[in-house]
Amino acid sequence: MNKKESRQLARLKKMQSRSSGGKYFLVLIMLIAIVNILDEVTSNLTVTVQSSFVTEFFVNNPFMGKFYSFEDGLAFHSTISVVTYVFGVITPFYKALADKWGRKPLFAISTLGMATGLMIIHLSTSYIMFLVGFAIISFFMGHDIQIIYILEEAPDKHRAKIYSLLKSFGILGVVLIPTLRNALMGDDATKWREIFLVPALIGFIAVLLVVLFAKDTKVFVGERIAYLSRPYEERQKEKELKKQAKQAQRNQASVFNGVKYIWAHKDTKSLIISHIIFDSAMPAIALYFESSMHTAGMSTSEITKALFMVPIIYGSITFLSGFIADKAGRKATVTGFSVTCVSGYILFVTGILLGWNPYVVGAFAGLYQGSYWIGRDYMNVMMTEKVPTDIRASVVGAEGLLVIIGLVVGYGLTIVGMMVMPIWWACLAVSVPMVSIAAVMFARKVKETKGANLDEIA
Repeated sequence: MNKKESRQLARLKKMQSRSSGGKYFLVLIMLIAIVNILDEVTSNLTVTVQSSFVTEFFVNNPFMGKFYSFEDGLAFHSTISVVTYVFGVITPFYKALADKWGRKPLFAISTLGMATGLMIIHLSTSYIMFLVGFAIISFFMGHDIQIIYILEEAPDKHRAKIYSLLKSFGILGVVLIPTLRNALMGDDATKWREIFLVPALIGFIAVLLVVLFAKDTKVFVGERIAYLSRPYEERQKEKELKKQAKQAQRNQASVFNGVKYIWAHKDTKSLIISHIIFDSAMPAIALYFESSMHTAGMSTSEITKALFMVPIIYGSITFLSGFIADKAGRKATVTGFSVTCVSGYILFVTGILLGWNPYVVGAFAGLYQGSYWIGRDYMNVMMTEKVPTDIRASVVGAEGLLVIIGLVVGYGLTIVGMMVMPIWWACLAVSVPMVSIAAVMFARKVKETKGANLDEIA
């Protein structure tokens, strides 16, 4: 054992000896709740001021010597922003550091990354500087290290309840966005940068609180102590044996063999095709609702009113979806929320075109967005409930790879569409048919998984 490992072992044993009672768990829950809200706010913030920064960077000022129409500027930004998803390739390697360094360092680093990206956007004086901040938050948001804390620290019998409660709480925390818009922007769209400052400061404070009060999880500490306590030579020998075993089993368990498994079985093949089609609606569903309201003639203050309703409806139906899925089944949940997604989107577009009350418009936006993500989440759940344990991780990885096909197609269709027609029509033309086709195919071809025993799947 080298000096570095010796110091780590001593530190972990000291940490393990300290008692972590009910008061600490309450503190941990509060920290996770704060970071969860920051994560949700960061995920939604740029989308909710999309019309403002596109107007500033492309319409009112030249970018690379050229003025753009709003639609062309938005299409350009959408094309460029797709590049930031390339960072997703290194995400698994980043997450893997949590198994070596511990949960706490990654918890703090991810929070710091989100806060830094938000602050860069707040201080941005050009589109390039904005993109740097955008790329940073795109990488660090959604890593959900805080969720690992809950899965490893919460009592077994309360784990699911605490997880769903914190998820719903995080979604409801997005109300912070319209609150900041109302207080700092008012009806002046040029003040869009101001709303990034408060969550950035919250993020920096959260990092400090995590460093001061969070401990690594009992699961990680125990497993890491057991690992480091073994002789170095024994660990190296085991590592080599695992490497050889992994090489020998590569033909059995890998992402590529996950793809083969999915396509070799009728039920999983139907599910993945439905999922790919469903995911092609994602850009139209998730990214352009604020710009749709702007181009339809809603004022900045009216958009803010609408945004108050989105997380309220979204969070509420997300909380209810767990009960529905356990009672009516996963298939009924996906199919039912696909219907409310399509209905909600049609009513949202109708509302912005006919000048309905902004709170009503926002409620329909929350309905279709929440319904979409619930449907997608339970498609993921069903795939895990259809495959054997020894290949489940490979299939999940393969699923994530395959649905990128739908995402790329959806981006392409939406970007081209908004260059030839109003944004809301482009998004409607992509989302409604794709969600409808996916839902019909899913309902007809995919079998229910409610009550599946994951250990008995062959």
